[in-house]
Amino acid sequence: MHPRPSPIAASLYTLRDMDADVIIMHGPHGCCFRTARLLEGDGVRVLTTSMAENDFILGAGEKLEETLKQADEMFNPDLVGIVGTCASMIIGEDLKSAIENADLDCTVIPAESHGGFGEGDNTEGAIIVLEAAVEHGVIEEKEANRQIKMLKLATEIEKTRGMAQGKYIKPNFGDSKEIVAKKIIKAIKDNKKVAFVLNAKKETSYLFADILNFDYKKINPNNKPIIIANLDENIGLPRIKKHATNIKNELENKDINIDFITGGLDEYPVSSKKAEKYLKENPVDLMVVFGVPHAFHIEDFDVGSIAVTDGPRLVEPLKNLGYDNVVAELDAHSKTLGVDSIVDSDFGLMIRSAIEWEDEE
Repeated sequence: MHPRPSPIAASLYTLRDMDADVIIMHGPHGCCFRTARLLEGDGVRVLTTSMAENDFILGAGEKLEETLKQADEMFNPDLVGIVGTCASMIIGEDLKSAIENADLDCTVIPAESHGGFGEGDNTEGAIIVLEAAVEHGVIEEKEANRQIKMLKLATEIEKTRGMAQGKYIKPNFGDSKEIVAKKIIKAIKDNKKVAFVLNAKKETSYLFADILNFDYKKINPNNKPIIIANLDENIGLPRIKKHATNIKNELENKDINIDFITGGLDEYPVSSKKAEKYLKENPVDLMVVFGVPHAFHIEDFDVGSIAVTDGPRLVEPLKNLGYDNVVAELDAHSKTLGVDSIVDSDFGLMIRSAIEWEDEE
């Protein structure tokens, strides 16, 4: 009942992850404005054909052709994506004909997505791009099939365990970060076994990885927490692999060593299962799961548990799943676009601050 991300935004992000140089939105200039502007921070040039009222009746194929030619002249791109919008797709605009007529030397991927495509799930927009990318030789069919499988599993998780369950969920900003941070510190100090599970999505991992960025030796040098993370740098689209590599290198440079790798940054629907298996074989007293914690089946464990999410509307579902405490990080996407190193998270800062307060006492 509450608004959800649209397939249009998912198409934009997927083209970004393929390292598209330019994305053209074929629709009104205000369509998906915030997402388009944010992607500029990731180095992608996002243009619009600025369809107006007359175009909804007469069509805007010539506008799209002209925008394609202008994009080629201004940016000399290797890879361009065209993303349909509700306006252009409902009136049946032909993206492929416009690409043929523009006759550019670069590769152009058409994504005929709109806000209500298929079941209206945002992942539908990503799937459209992946299928078109295979057709144009940008990625291999095997990789596209793997990603489509992950996207469908992600949709299932959101509909059964997340904020797409069909009912209205009131935003909730979770438990006190200070109280929860002190809970973690006390567990480490008291020689409890603590596991940190990073199960993050794409670039948001730059923020969630900051939760690992503290020196446990200042709390208890003989009680290193277990660190589990979906940071396999060999899985995913080029930009996603780079994110995993950057984070792993930065953590290792700070002597923060990962004990178990569960998968890639686009595999959070299945990497959570590997984390669950590992923790059943290596029991702990407290689990801290962050990124996409609702993919993790916390209800299968009888231990203390903390979830850290980037969605205020996920706090209630996470509590219902069985997490003892839930902490909400805000603006994870906007804070991590255009970055290539770990950024401060509110909860990470709170943990480090609480450690300092312990030292002063």
